[in-house]
Amino acid sequence: MISSIKHSSTSSFTSTDFLPKKRSIPRTQSSPLPIIKSIHNGFPNQSLSSQKPLHVASIENLAISKNSKQRKTECQAYEADRSRPLGINIELPDEEARLEAAKKIKIGIYFATWWALNVVFNIYNKKVLNAFPFPWLTSTLSLAAGSLLMLISWATRVADVPKTDVEFWKTLFPVAVAHTIGHVAATVSMSKVAVSFTHIIKSGEPAFSVLVSRFVLGEAFPLPVYLSLLPIIGGCALSAVTELNFNMTGFMGAMISNLAFVFRNIFSKKGMKGNCVSGMNYYACLSMLSLLILTPFAIAVEGPQLWAVGWQNAVSQIGPNFVWWVVAQSVFYHLYNQVSYMSLDQISPLTFSIGNTMKRISVIVSSIIIFHTPVQPVNALGAAIAILGTFIYSQAKQ
Repeated sequence: MISSIKHSSTSSFTSTDFLPKKRSIPRTQSSPLPIIKSIHNGFPNQSLSSQKPLHVASIENLAISKNSKQRKTECQAYEADRSRPLGINIELPDEEARLEAAKKIKIGIYFATWWALNVVFNIYNKKVLNAFPFPWLTSTLSLAAGSLLMLISWATRVADVPKTDVEFWKTLFPVAVAHTIGHVAATVSMSKVAVSFTHIIKSGEPAFSVLVSRFVLGEAFPLPVYLSLLPIIGGCALSAVTELNFNMTGFMGAMISNLAFVFRNIFSKKGMKGNCVSGMNYYACLSMLSLLILTPFAIAVEGPQLWAVGWQNAVSQIGPNFVWWVVAQSVFYHLYNQVSYMSLDQISPLTFSIGNTMKRISVIVSSIIIFHTPVQPVNALGAAIAILGTFIYSQAKQ
């Protein structure tokens, strides 16, 4: 851009001096801008191309001689150097650092809430099942409580009502079927064996995920992923063999739950792809559809007559606190699942997998302490190996 323009006269002028005079100007062919001869750093006659921008530094001593009516102009220019840094203070790195720190704090709160709610649910769920051994009704009440909470939240505008269509519910249906099977199977398992044993077996879910993805979906994995399954399978097998209160129904329930939740995750990825429904509302819709699927089966398997007898026995043994146990296990089941889906909106699947592994450790340790579950050293070693294998799997999968 033009650097400076100097005029060699000090006389004044009027605006009429700038008016063009009537004269004929021959039409010439011109294309691009002409090359400007200039003085740059003391070197005259340097050619500046119009293809690059010119920097204007200043215009000095603009004057026109009244006598000569001629303009004498001295022009200095230099090509703008785009590599020169701009003198602008942009504090984006600091802002990004603050946003990243806030995100980590938010994820940490999600994880802590998720683990705490899950521990509370497992404790109350086991207490209810010890006094009221009807896992089908217990599972139904958990889904019913969550559905009721979300309907109230939508009605009071605490949560935004999701915008769904028929296609959404069609894609959600297989997810709900798998979620229902996995939920009931896990509850059946915990009604027969210790909470710690159920979660040790459920820590083998990555092995089912790899096997289903490999033989059903045809998805191949690197060798480290397959090798990471060895400690998972070995640790679960060691814990099962050394479990003092081993029960085949409880063991098979945990295994079926693993398989069902693997299919739920596969269907969820397809269902949530391109979906604008939030994680909280997605799980709310999932609970409602699962409730519709589970209710007729719960009535057929157990039935109201058995429920009435079992309820009276539980209330007579425990007292009114039993009602609060049922409410607590139902509400906390929904809350911990809701927070887990909200966490999945904020983090990567790898981070979610690591958080899920750490969640199982907190549940196993807390249940052993609260219920005074007898654990042999070999059994504890098997659990540690299985959980370590799950962590290695999450790293190898990444």
